[in-house]
Amino acid sequence: MADLESLGYPSIIDMSNDEAIDALRQIRLSRRIPDKPRKAAKETTKQTTKRVAAKVDPAMAAEILKLLGGA
Repeated sequence: MADLESLGYPSIIDMSNDEAIDALRQIRLSRRIPDKPRKAAKETTKQTTKRVAAKVDPAMAAEILKLLGGA
């Protein structure tokens, strides 16, 4: 079974202060950068518009125009 010594990384205790700070900084920077690019958000407005447009009949369109004051 593997242990920490078999990984081959030097211990922070054995490093000088500057080396230890630099090693910790590198670890933090590597964790901040995402490995995979984020996916673009899906556009839901087009889907909603298609659903509403399919349910509107001419009578309902005329009523909406009356309410908006167009005719």
